[in-house]
Amino acid sequence: MRKADEPTYRERVFKIVRDIPSGRVMTYGQIAEILGEGYTARTVGYVMHSASTENVPWQRVINAKGACSTGKLTVPENLQQVMLEEEGVEFDDKGVCDLERFRWFPEGYEEADDELEGNLLRR
Repeated sequence: MRKADEPTYRERVFKIVRDIPSGRVMTYGQIAEILGEGYTARTVGYVMHSASTENVPWQRVINAKGACSTGKLTVPENLQQVMLEEEGVEFDDKGVCDLERFRWFPEGYEEADDELEGNLLRR
């Protein structure tokens, strides 16, 4: 049974996203792995789709390739990439940012394997 003061499913996602510093990004899968059982990259994406009214910097969550997944879903087109570029995140001509440079890890987590998305170790 859930405790009354336990954060909701959505709020757990939003709490992490609110901590992402300006000019940095996290991936949907990275957030799902941190949150654990019951979360997937896809479900984090669904939660982020509703974030615009939640005072959450939704633009800082991107896909595992380092690209924005909202390209043609926003008006104006590519709003997410434009917002990130205004924060200092750089994208190449294919719309991909360097995750090695711009990905952020919350305190207490570190990247376990540079080759595999989502492999995080709890410190």
